[in-house]
Amino acid sequence: MCTMTDEKLVKLYSQGNNEAFDVLIERHKDKLYAYIFHAVKDADVANDIFQETFIKAIMTINQGRYVENGKFPAWISRIAHNLIIDFFRQEKSENLQSCDLEDVDILNRKELSEETVEDSIVMHQIRADIRRIIKALPESQQEVLLMRYYKNMSFKEIADATNVSINTALGRMRYAILNMRKIAEENNIMLTVI
Repeated sequence: MCTMTDEKLVKLYSQGNNEAFDVLIERHKDKLYAYIFHAVKDADVANDIFQETFIKAIMTINQGRYVENGKFPAWISRIAHNLIIDFFRQEKSENLQSCDLEDVDILNRKELSEETVEDSIVMHQIRADIRRIIKALPESQQEVLLMRYYKNMSFKEIADATNVSINTALGRMRYAILNMRKIAEENNIMLTVI
């Protein structure tokens, strides 16, 4: 059997000769495993995908869906490739890290921690700077800015409340933001946490 082509071995296997498939596995296992391992870089995952590849191949052949085209190695590699993609998609969707790793503490993340004293001081300073900058704006721009960001009003509501068109309200907001940036830049004020 070792001298038979892949296609003849597949045909023998589909007719019930299990040894034929054993020869196919033996013939292609090293190259296929190396391909899978190179992609996933984990021996356990590579073994799982390797086994699943041959299970899918067996099922496809048994269901009569294997097409003889003289390219068994390419076909089996395509199955492995698709399983590798499935593995990475699943891993990405789960986005989990193991707690078993001693050098990884998944709970040690800034967004899960309470605000530090330094963060609190910086945020207090930024808010104070923003209040000073807003006070330096023309009154019409201050009014629109406060309504939009502090009262959460829509531009339609702002336009109605100030008896101007929506375009005027939008224009005032645009100039307010441009002026705030200019004032911050002129006074070397940082409005973000680095």
